[in-house]
Amino acid sequence: MLRRTRLHRFRKAIRAGFAARRNGDLVAVALALTVGIVTPAHAADLPRVASINLCTDQLLMTLADPVQIVGLSPYSRDAARSYAADEAKKYRRLSGEAEDVLMLRPDVVVATQYTKRATRELLKQQGMRVVEFDLATSIDDVKEQIRRMGDLVRHPDRAQIQITRLDAAVARAKEAAARRPYRVLALSRRGWVSGDNSLTSALLSVTGLSNAASGLGITHGGFAKLETIVAARPDLILISDGSDVAEDEGSALLLHPALEKMYPPSRRIVIPEDLTVCGGPMLAEALDRLIAELKRIGD
Repeated sequence: MLRRTRLHRFRKAIRAGFAARRNGDLVAVALALTVGIVTPAHAADLPRVASINLCTDQLLMTLADPVQIVGLSPYSRDAARSYAADEAKKYRRLSGEAEDVLMLRPDVVVATQYTKRATRELLKQQGMRVVEFDLATSIDDVKEQIRRMGDLVRHPDRAQIQITRLDAAVARAKEAAARRPYRVLALSRRGWVSGDNSLTSALLSVTGLSNAASGLGITHGGFAKLETIVAARPDLILISDGSDVAEDEGSALLLHPALEKMYPPSRRIVIPEDLTVCGGPMLAEALDRLIAELKRIGD
């Protein structure tokens, strides 16, 4: 059984290596193959971990052994926001409350500082070790969180692979930086704007773009009226869905005639929400998508 497990790990590492090679990430190729042939730590020595937040879900699934994952947050299978929604179906879905976590008795519970405080405090009071991750607002923050989760689950080698992938994506983005310093406004449902001090803003700056939210006085994030958006006149808008059909009232604003006239597809950058809602390994793909979008709109 152990031999088959190691063979599966090796094959998985090979596939990761080929995927990295397609992206031109030669260092990650070597690291992926190395991890595939290193004997893993004995399962009994590894911590069992429960996640009660969407963002820690994704870090955990990327870096931990499946046997280490006790359960994931209620939103782990949300295909719109979770980059690993399909993978999450393999694991127990937790309620987000303390009761089921206490019943499972994991060694560690991972959450963010924005996870329901009452739940975190109750778990601590019951003797649970709760490790909290802050909101990532920069590429360096993301790399630190990957490294921290890798240390927590005792797989720092896997964390280094993901950090190397992200560094390679950053290098590609800088090389393909926009020739014009476009002002971009990141818009979501109901006019939510990603602020100047946000991960989205960090991604834009890597490619030589700036976040138009700074001109609106929005630092972390907030809602903006249609009139305010139109008056700001950003060069481009960044959205998560390029569909021309509004599924509900929340997404209808993005298809308002005023915005459609000012921002046709040639002035819209489309990056799926599941690539940017959390700080994690998926940001490498987000940066590659941003580069592709800039090429599409004719930078």
